[in-house]
Amino acid sequence: MEIQQVKEQICDICHKMWQLGWVAANDGNVTVKLEDGSFLATPTGISKSFITPEKIVKINAKGEILEGAEGYRPSSEIKMHLRCYEERDDVGAVLHAHPPTATGYAVAGKSLDEYSMIETVIAIGSIPLTPYGTPSTMEVPEAITPYLKEHDVMLLQNHGALSVGADLITAYYRMETLELFAKISLTAHLLGGAQEIPPENIKKLLELRTSYYHVTGRHPGYKKYNK
Repeated sequence: MEIQQVKEQICDICHKMWQLGWVAANDGNVTVKLEDGSFLATPTGISKSFITPEKIVKINAKGEILEGAEGYRPSSEIKMHLRCYEERDDVGAVLHAHPPTATGYAVAGKSLDEYSMIETVIAIGSIPLTPYGTPSTMEVPEAITPYLKEHDVMLLQNHGALSVGADLITAYYRMETLELFAKISLTAHLLGGAQEIPPENIKKLLELRTSYYHVTGRHPGYKKYNK
């Protein structure tokens, strides 16, 4: 896509995030990697409901502004986004938000590290809880780094959630899947607890992941179950 189209797509995703209640006030941030190795990033201090293409900034791999309207700069959490790109050549977009139910798990100190829903097993696998990190510092990038090797979605302790994808739509879908899974898991807990899928059936789902659905990205249980 042309840069203008990517900017418009970012705005569309930001508006969806706000409409779904995943962000409030100035929460959340989105980045997309461009073909030349630079990045488009949502600016700090602006509600995702007010994002427009001309407000999006272009930065380099150091987080330095290359292009952008006067007064706009990337979030201080850009360090977390850039670490995702550094660690994973296959990542083309990063999305950070605070979807309420999933973030509830993060605030409660609970991961979603189970295989209990078919669609989640196929799409993203288990979701880990990364250690606490002070926002805007290098603590957050350091906290997520060990998990990036196998996970495309993760919960951030006392903070929110992070998803990555080969493109922005994929990263968005993964965040959407996370929040739905969190809601279903909470309901299952209220009903007495989720029933995990047997290993032999997980193996079949992982075979479908590659042979039928052609899902991209990483899966924490792929090597374990798909032997």
